[in-house]
Amino acid sequence: MALAALALSFSGMSALALAMDRHHQQLRQRDVAPRLRNILRVLGGILLLMALLPCIDLWGGGAGIVAWAGFLTAGTLLLAILLPYAPGLAAGLAAFSLVYGLWISLLVSVGISAA
Repeated sequence: MALAALALSFSGMSALALAMDRHHQQLRQRDVAPRLRNILRVLGGILLLMALLPCIDLWGGGAGIVAWAGFLTAGTLLLAILLPYAPGLAAGLAAFSLVYGLWISLLVSVGISAA
């Protein structure tokens, strides 16, 4: 579950970063379209909120929010390290972490053990 929170945090921060022209140019060599920018912003916000759910599930309300802030920081730090030097790798890892985080969240929501 903790890896799901980290994966969702990383993919949410990646979506928010790719909504910016500067980071989108690093990956695609062109500015982001206004419609895609809005989609990436909404998707990033939803993913960051979804990362809160496994944290609250594992640690309860108070400690879960603190853990969520830690996972947001860890996801952002990983993205900040990868994006300037390997934007393609960062985008690929963001796509993988999106699928992984959603898969684990789905398994847990239907009651299947993720371990």
